[in-house]
Amino acid sequence: MHIKWLFLAVAMAGAQGAVAQDRIYRCGNEYTNDAAKARQRGCAQIEAANVTIVQGTRLQGGAGAASPAPAPSAAAPRPARAPAAATPAPRSTSAEGRARDSDARLILETELKKAETRKADLAREYNNGEPQKNALEMRNPAFYNKRVEDLKAEITRMDSDIAGIQRELQRLPPP
Repeated sequence: MHIKWLFLAVAMAGAQGAVAQDRIYRCGNEYTNDAAKARQRGCAQIEAANVTIVQGTRLQGGAGAASPAPAPSAAAPRPARAPAAATPAPRSTSAEGRARDSDARLILETELKKAETRKADLAREYNNGEPQKNALEMRNPAFYNKRVEDLKAEITRMDSDIAGIQRELQRLPPP
């Protein structure tokens, strides 16, 4: 008799966690569980699905902070934006801004030196496409070819990283 009551208690506890969600309606990119509002707007009911809504971040500022930004229409094209490298950062006038610019320059210069050192090490190992073979690569040429390709790709990535760091340095105001 006690086993039946125990089983019933466990079943009831499990059922409480599996309570069904209200009906959910989709109105374009908006979701609601208000049936009257959904009928008025002609929303479609979502069948057999649980919906989780994650609130996005809101823009800071006075106007539009309380309401979501309107979706861009297909009829109004966005204006072309200039590349970031074409517009240098404005020079800071406050001491705090100058210190921040100086710190950013120091960090970027340090990263540039590291990247250039790494590229020099890779170029030395690459040895103009003929790196030194190790014992495993002497027995299996496929490993050697793979290492040569990997070194070449890594050097290309380092070139790209160096160019990006140099672009960021050029965007900073002069010291």
